[in-house]
Amino acid sequence: MEHTVSLKQNHEFRRLYQKGKSAVSPYFAIYCRRTGRPQSRLGITTGVKLGNAVKRNRVRRRIRELYRTNEHRFFSGYDIVVVARTRAIFGRYSELERSFLRLMKKLDLLKSEEKE
Repeated sequence: MEHTVSLKQNHEFRRLYQKGKSAVSPYFAIYCRRTGRPQSRLGITTGVKLGNAVKRNRVRRRIRELYRTNEHRFFSGYDIVVVARTRAIFGRYSELERSFLRLMKKLDLLKSEEKE
């Protein structure tokens, strides 16, 4: 992820949950907030409800890959948290990508040429 670093601090996640904008789909809930930094920060949350560690890590890898392959389409300077929901385990990659991009568009994180 060229223009993105990881979001790791608990207080940063909580601030996003409280003060950020959010969008929800059956696969994800995404929270974002403008920071003014030159790069974006990405955090991924997978709860115990998703299953054992193998399943949670697989979902994390898929979300990271969704973000990495589409990173050039997003504005920089945002904190973004992606919360995986139970259906993300069973969804096909193409469905996850469509849902992810739809949520990013809803949050106005897609660059203008991608909105059409």
